[in-house]
Amino acid sequence: MALAPFAVTFDYRCPFARTVHEHLVLALQGGAGFDVSFVPFSLDQPHVEVGEPPAWEDPARVRSQTATLVGLAVRDTQPQHFPAVHLALFTARHEQQLDVRDAEAAARVVDEAGGDGRAALAEVATGRPLATLAQEHQQVVREHDVFGVPTFIIGDAAVFVRLTERPGGDAAIAAATIDRIVDTITGWPSLNELKHTRIRR
Repeated sequence: MALAPFAVTFDYRCPFARTVHEHLVLALQGGAGFDVSFVPFSLDQPHVEVGEPPAWEDPARVRSQTATLVGLAVRDTQPQHFPAVHLALFTARHEQQLDVRDAEAAARVVDEAGGDGRAALAEVATGRPLATLAQEHQQVVREHDVFGVPTFIIGDAAVFVRLTERPGGDAAIAAATIDRIVDTITGWPSLNELKHTRIRR
């Protein structure tokens, strides 16, 4: 049975988001028919003190969100390249230790993943991706009380999820993992919280 449409939040700086989104992208690349939306969330914003400007209006914080802005530029203007670029930005940050706050470095990641890095930076320069980040972040907070990444949003349910295992390049494992997460959220709504006291590997 097809899964219901769902959304998943991301910020390229979070290793837990990287793991979940790697599952998502590999599953999609392997033919999984998920109807999924990728929603930006600023990890800076929850740390903004009352009276300070929001993260998307504070020049000191905007640079730290460069990768997200570049990812949004690709998502919204080069959608055919977004899955590969999305995964590549996570990989650049968490495996290659690339400083994805650097716009030129992020643009090179886009190019290497098959997209157009110059076009992505031009789109960022319009201010549209920053406005999108602000709008979509505030919407999931207002409507679903989202507090971090990765959060799955399905209907009126929003569930923060952490996975300890990456898919190891296996699209079937990736698809089965996402299936199981979504099925648990939709099929077992009485489960509120389940957390291991220690990570078993």
